[in-house]
Amino acid sequence: MAKRVLFIDRDGTLINEAPPTYQLDSYDKLTFYPHMFEYMTKIARELDYELVMVTNQDGLGTEKFPENTFWPLHNMVMKSLEGEDIHFSAVFIDKTYPHENAPTRKPGTGMLTGYLNNPDYDMPNSFVIGDRITDIQLAKNLGCRGIWLNNDVALGADEIADKVAALHADGTIALATTEWQKVYEFLKLGLRIVKHERNTNETRIAIELNVDGNGKADISTGIGFFDHMLEQIARHGKMDMTIHTRGDLHIDEHHTIEDTGIALGEAFAKALSDKTGMERYGFALPMDEADAKVLIDFGGRNWIVWNAEFKREKIGEAPTEMFFHFFKSFSDAAKCNLNIECRGDNEHHKIEAIFKAFARAMRMAVKRDPLSNYLPSTKGVL
Repeated sequence: MAKRVLFIDRDGTLINEAPPTYQLDSYDKLTFYPHMFEYMTKIARELDYELVMVTNQDGLGTEKFPENTFWPLHNMVMKSLEGEDIHFSAVFIDKTYPHENAPTRKPGTGMLTGYLNNPDYDMPNSFVIGDRITDIQLAKNLGCRGIWLNNDVALGADEIADKVAALHADGTIALATTEWQKVYEFLKLGLRIVKHERNTNETRIAIELNVDGNGKADISTGIGFFDHMLEQIARHGKMDMTIHTRGDLHIDEHHTIEDTGIALGEAFAKALSDKTGMERYGFALPMDEADAKVLIDFGGRNWIVWNAEFKREKIGEAPTEMFFHFFKSFSDAAKCNLNIECRGDNEHHKIEAIFKAFARAMRMAVKRDPLSNYLPSTKGVL
């Protein structure tokens, strides 16, 4: 099985930076990043990552930065880490000076070629942890993602700010935080991100799902009102969802709606495969004169109770009879119980209340406690 790697910067990440020179060349400059030992120990003991240190030490070995001022402190840092069960499989130190465009200096990958195109390493699920934009750019160059620790550091020029925004936008920055606890929680919980396709003679569906996202949605099914309802799941469930469905709408809407429900349920089943620490259950809410109740249980068994009636045949181009089929299909594929009830006068409000309540129920049920190994079942398996 391919190994995941944490490429970890030293200065500003494990130990504090040492202004004004930013060189750790005397013992009085040595202080460790707050709570680093506590959570790095948890990462090393509990999580299955190989630890690799990557650090730029500009001019090391020159008169400006003699090696006899560096190695004693560096060795002390390493022994301190090892004393807390934090062991690095490799330490890469670039000391190029001057360093302009040096391929070995971060964000260059010259020191790390052994990890590139190597089937022994799972780079897409590996991370670079560091305090500077060069660390995040290194992550992109390695084909992994970046965890930006100490993200309140001054960005400086507008050009740097633009680069940071671009790295956020393309997903290279997986987490930005000032706390090692958040780094540990992020790594412990894992990425509940899946890409899923379901293709038949009637529909072609591509889904990208981030259960722990921010509510971003890119929905295109060819049915406007259905798109609007799926966007409610993303927004109110705080999940990032891309759903592109091409269905046989020249026949009718049935296959498009039903198969989207199946595919979305399958995507959730993949994303929630490990339910340790998950709430499992969830929600009711009103919308104007309508009130909806959606109860959900990701208990590994499919079942649906549907108590909602509609007087209109269609809302927009979406047949109202198909909403039961959507949720039934989701329940079957996601292996969850759904109990849905709704009352009201306005059909649009009733459907939208159901989707919003469904989203909130999902948000409640998928929530996890990173410090808990509790599985919410007396059976011991879900």
